[in-house]
Amino acid sequence: MHRFEELKIWQKAMVVTEKCYAITSEFPVEEKYGLISQIRRSAVAIPSNISEGAGRNTNGEFRQFLGVANGSSFELLTQLYLSKRLKLISERNVRPIIDEVVEVTKMNYSLQKTLQ
Repeated sequence: MHRFEELKIWQKAMVVTEKCYAITSEFPVEEKYGLISQIRRSAVAIPSNISEGAGRNTNGEFRQFLGVANGSSFELLTQLYLSKRLKLISERNVRPIIDEVVEVTKMNYSLQKTLQ
């Protein structure tokens, strides 16, 4: 069992989630049940799965949850790219978040390797 609060990947994923909440608060109200909801759910799923996996009994189970978190990262990237394409968010505002999500995925792969 790992203390998820001490994991840098979990801390970074929490920052990404906060930024996603902040940026989607600027989206049009008609996206409340569309991209706003989807982006927030994907973002929340990343640190949630990291923490759930950290609380499991084996490294294999932890790796499995890290894999789910990585899937949520790619889902979030797609939603952020779509938001930019739909002009709901500017490149200037979304690029830093995208870069942080990519960093989380790299951290995820590295952590998975250490658990083998």
